[in-house]
Amino acid sequence: MTTPMAPVITGLGVMAPNGLGTENYWAATLRGESGIGRITRFDPTSYPAQLAAEIKGFYPKDHLPGRLLPQTDHLTRLSLVAAQHALDDAGAETAQMDDFDAGIVTANSGGGFEFGQRELEALWSKGSSYVSAYQSFAWFYPVNTGQISIRHGMRGPGATLVSEQAGGLDAVAKARRQLRKGTSLMLAGAVDGALSPWSWICMLRSGRLSLSDDPARAYVPFDHGAAGHVAGEGGALLVLEDEAAARRRGVARIYGKVTGYAATFDPRPGTDREPALGRAIELALDEAHRRADEIDVVFADAAGVAELDCVEALTLAAMFGPRGVPVTAPKTMTGRLLAGGAPLDLAAAVLSMRDSVIPPTVHLDRPAYADLLDLVTEPREKPVTNALVIARGYGGFNSAMVLQRYH
Repeated sequence: MTTPMAPVITGLGVMAPNGLGTENYWAATLRGESGIGRITRFDPTSYPAQLAAEIKGFYPKDHLPGRLLPQTDHLTRLSLVAAQHALDDAGAETAQMDDFDAGIVTANSGGGFEFGQRELEALWSKGSSYVSAYQSFAWFYPVNTGQISIRHGMRGPGATLVSEQAGGLDAVAKARRQLRKGTSLMLAGAVDGALSPWSWICMLRSGRLSLSDDPARAYVPFDHGAAGHVAGEGGALLVLEDEAAARRRGVARIYGKVTGYAATFDPRPGTDREPALGRAIELALDEAHRRADEIDVVFADAAGVAELDCVEALTLAAMFGPRGVPVTAPKTMTGRLLAGGAPLDLAAAVLSMRDSVIPPTVHLDRPAYADLLDLVTEPREKPVTNALVIARGYGGFNSAMVLQRYH
């Protein structure tokens, strides 16, 4: 049986609450710097949850042509910049490629909420003549794929997936399938978030947002104080290529390979069937042809909800043995970024491989699973050859992806 082609990662574009750009994010993460604080994008006073991880210091007019600004939501602007960074990092000149040789798959939680809220407010307060014509698409969940495709002439396969936190891994997996079908280059991942009153109400309804007002203790997964998560905005886009195609165009650097992936769906509550996270990990390891003892680090989903953290801790202990593998959750510095969180973990994983260091989980001072998990709470120097990234989405989505260092 022929082993399916494992695409290589040749470019990274990162937009994170604790650092704009890949190297700024990585340096801040290794320093343990958090981007969590009180919301400034709107007045959160009347809401029970008032903390978020916002991206600061981003000025769209410094990065994008003026014609794009009236027609794009904040997250689309972030996505456009991340896409440019990723393509530049890969040295990929899409304008010089054949029309259908490059495509894009992104994930999104719901679309441009901030843009949509602003236009709906104009509709009810001023009338329909004050609603932007761009409302017809700026709010739409596939808009990031569309705008990036248009800007870079990427007319190959395009798609957008919606599976909440798991979506970013699912997008990378779908891009991988397109490469196996013959597309030369795919841009994949997600830059996501929803920090507006309209979307904030939706997230509050999940019951999973932390109501703490202490940025240092609001999001503490695998801790006795875990009581929900802090939402954030940002994520990462990755350039994926067929290895031979990348070599033909003289790519300067390859970060790693995507060697395994699987997705499962949890059983309906009340059926007494086991959660399906373990099965996703098993299938991803099988496809990667890796044993559990060959995984050097796990980037955890780290829900921050006691029940969900328990499921993940027990699953990892069953798969790898108690304290059998280093586990980290650098998202404790960025909050959970909806679909953008897992691609940011993918970026962190390949940077770990590059620099032989595992980034820390921060703010935990009362670990709840010390007997089960080897949690990395300070940067740990360690060669990383194989990494596992886990993501779970609200509603029962589970995804797992295995990355391998490129030799």
